[in-house]
Amino acid sequence: MGNTISALIKKYNGDSTRLMDMLIDIQSERGHLSDWTIDQIAKLLEIPRVEVEQTVSFYHFFTKEPRGKYTVYLNDSVVAGFAGRERVKRAFEEAAGCTFGHVSPDGLIGLFDTSCMGMNDQEPAALINEQVFPSLTLQKARDLVDGMRAGLDIEALKGTEYGDGQNAHPLVRSLVRNNIMRKGDVIFSDHAPGRSLHKIATMSPLQLITLVNTSSVRGRGGAGFPTGLKWELARKAPGDTKYIFCNADEGEPGTFKDRVILTELPMLVFEGMAVAGYAVGAKNGILYLRNEYRYLREYLERTLDEMRERGFLGSTVAGKAGFSFDIKIQFGAGAYVCGEESALIESAEGKRGEPRDRPPFPVSKGYLQKPTVVNNVETLCAVVKIVLNGSEWYNSIGTKESKGTKVISVSGDCGKPGVYEIAWGFSVNDVLRMVEATDVQAVQVGGPSGSCIGPAEFGRVLAYEDLATGGSLIIIGAARDLVKDVVLNFARFFREESCGSCVPCRALTGMAQVVLESIAAGRATRANLDAFTGWASIMQKNRCGLGQTALNPVVTTMKNFPGVYTALVPDGDPAINPGFDLAGAVRDFDAAVDRLGGGHA
Repeated sequence: MGNTISALIKKYNGDSTRLMDMLIDIQSERGHLSDWTIDQIAKLLEIPRVEVEQTVSFYHFFTKEPRGKYTVYLNDSVVAGFAGRERVKRAFEEAAGCTFGHVSPDGLIGLFDTSCMGMNDQEPAALINEQVFPSLTLQKARDLVDGMRAGLDIEALKGTEYGDGQNAHPLVRSLVRNNIMRKGDVIFSDHAPGRSLHKIATMSPLQLITLVNTSSVRGRGGAGFPTGLKWELARKAPGDTKYIFCNADEGEPGTFKDRVILTELPMLVFEGMAVAGYAVGAKNGILYLRNEYRYLREYLERTLDEMRERGFLGSTVAGKAGFSFDIKIQFGAGAYVCGEESALIESAEGKRGEPRDRPPFPVSKGYLQKPTVVNNVETLCAVVKIVLNGSEWYNSIGTKESKGTKVISVSGDCGKPGVYEIAWGFSVNDVLRMVEATDVQAVQVGGPSGSCIGPAEFGRVLAYEDLATGGSLIIIGAARDLVKDVVLNFARFFREESCGSCVPCRALTGMAQVVLESIAAGRATRANLDAFTGWASIMQKNRCGLGQTALNPVVTTMKNFPGVYTALVPDGDPAINPGFDLAGAVRDFDAAVDRLGGGHA
């Protein structure tokens, strides 16, 4: 076993900044990361054991205990709940002979919950030994367990009816479907690989940056920072070594567009990274991809090899001397906060994915303290099309402040969930008609960190000047319990995914969940509701945007759906909650006192 660990570490040249890669490979090989394994890794890398331990303990998919020959992670997203997750969960438990959070007595099957895994358009979904099993039913769950007990390997469990498009590629063989419902003029338009690289080879980096600036393209991750300005700042930053990161962590519940783009258009994404590298003066790029998409690994690696063979990557890109650029893939291990750019960089360096204090910003000190540009998948794709078609063409699409198109992930209570590329400026009502959604109570725009709006606001438009979004719209039908089915799920998600670095986020996400559970049970007071206003202000002290918006599910629904909450507060707003069980609360204390012979005072 020690030889296996040693070989895997040598694969990464004993570079401790590649610790994430080592841990992922070792766990895939051995099933878990025991204390002994952690000791061996630390010794071979000649680093303190605590540095390995802190990384292992931070990420959801790393485990120090065996989780079964077959490890099942069942998605616990809001939309999975809409689609009957609880029934599927019970079917797994009954068939496996154990409850979630445990391994079956024979050690064969482990059942575990996981946060949204980028499959909201085909729920309920599960990861089983790193492969995705979407659109689960009670019978499918039972059949899967039967197959496990029969000793079938993961490929046999999947069968041969693969998903559409490149999901059926021999190096993917995935059951996932793309569900591309609408193709727009930018991202999903025709792409001839390499053309943009040959075109920029005739331009100077400054001419390229000017082109991107005049196109007014902005980051598609949600913040909307001007892409050309980011590149310009990085190019001007001192130092010869610079990096380009593509942020494909896509951990926001309800978002899955990047998965589809990477499946169908990986060369477009990688080409965009190379264009950015030329502009900035970077020779190395890193695709940071969420762990749930590891089933794409061989396919993406082969795509990179093909691009090297065709001269689109390597020492002389597009035949231009001095244009050197290559890409590696870095996988995460399950941490929502790594969608924040500085946390993503920390993770890529083999550390806990905790956001950094800023300034300095990544464009001046990022990966390995070198100037680093972090762009979203969609942003990099758009840049390729801008190089080919010009800034005037791009500026002709969208609104005054929001140019181009936006790829959105639509899920929930609608007839046509999936991926839609639309021009900025579509109203929410336009989207609802397009996805065949009727009797809609609410729409969650931009995932749980965004806004939950009601019918009075469905006339608003998707644009930076109105409803900015990273790409997720969850449709909530009138039959749903907004607090129990949606807000409480989001609150549990934020509590689980807080990195714990900042006190407000660490404390208040937990307090929010507890209070929401009281609200949902009808045991809350008006003071409980009012507390969220003060807490939301305190949350602005958190280091990163993710922590600052963690109470948005509560705050925006309280603002837009006040009647839902006031209906749950008992009449009279009691100072002492009549639902509190005093005898039950002190039962353990009474038993302890009696055991010690102390009696009662």
